[in-house]
Amino acid sequence: MIDDIGTIRRQFTAHETLDGRIDQAFEAMKQIGFEALIYDYTPVPYDLDGAIMIPSLLKLRNIADDMHDYWFDRGYFRIDPVQQVALRSTAPFFWNYDTDADTLINRFMSDDTAPVARYLNERDMSTGVTVPVHMPGGDYATVTGIRFGGNSEFERHALRYIADFNLLAHVFHETAYSLFDKKALSVGTVRLTERERECLRHSAEGFSAKEISRIIGRSVPTVVMHLNAAAKKLGARNRTQAVVRATHYRLLEERPAD
Repeated sequence: MIDDIGTIRRQFTAHETLDGRIDQAFEAMKQIGFEALIYDYTPVPYDLDGAIMIPSLLKLRNIADDMHDYWFDRGYFRIDPVQQVALRSTAPFFWNYDTDADTLINRFMSDDTAPVARYLNERDMSTGVTVPVHMPGGDYATVTGIRFGGNSEFERHALRYIADFNLLAHVFHETAYSLFDKKALSVGTVRLTERERECLRHSAEGFSAKEISRIIGRSVPTVVMHLNAAAKKLGARNRTQAVVRATHYRLLEERPAD
């Protein structure tokens, strides 16, 4: 069994950097039998078309660096069956990419997800345990532990320690989240300037461009320029749609200073 919550939290907060806390999580995971760590965070789970969003943060320990390329640039994250389950569950779960295995990801495995299975199988990462962490604002994270070359014996071991891993993952994410910067907390596909966000916030409150210009001390043409720029970045046809899209992507929320 792992230590109590207070002890675990102190072990994490003893490290002042995000990477330091991730390293501590990895060390703790190794004590219960895992050999690699994947940690990701997504401010908004789905885009406006219902597709899974690429995370703003992906941290790996003892995993090939090319996973960043495959999961981010090539979009494997969007089709990963593990993420499909994690978005629908609040409970930790064991998964296995062996087609003969009976785990929760099976229902999401198809020809479309074959590249994900192939990547993981080729790197001997076909089994693991994932803890979904859903937050009140709709954002979510997953903490995944992997054992290379996992087999039925590992499955029994993982299920024996899954409650400990679940506790560890939640306490870790709580302490990691407190160190997130603006970039980690923002949707990576849309970047608005602070002035664009400010103008959209006031627009969302019902103020006209003329009224916003008085509030922020800028000319009306400048306000219109910022609103139009934001709408273009958001792919919006008008100001109302820009506000709706910015709200969906949580771009109008106040963020901590870097």
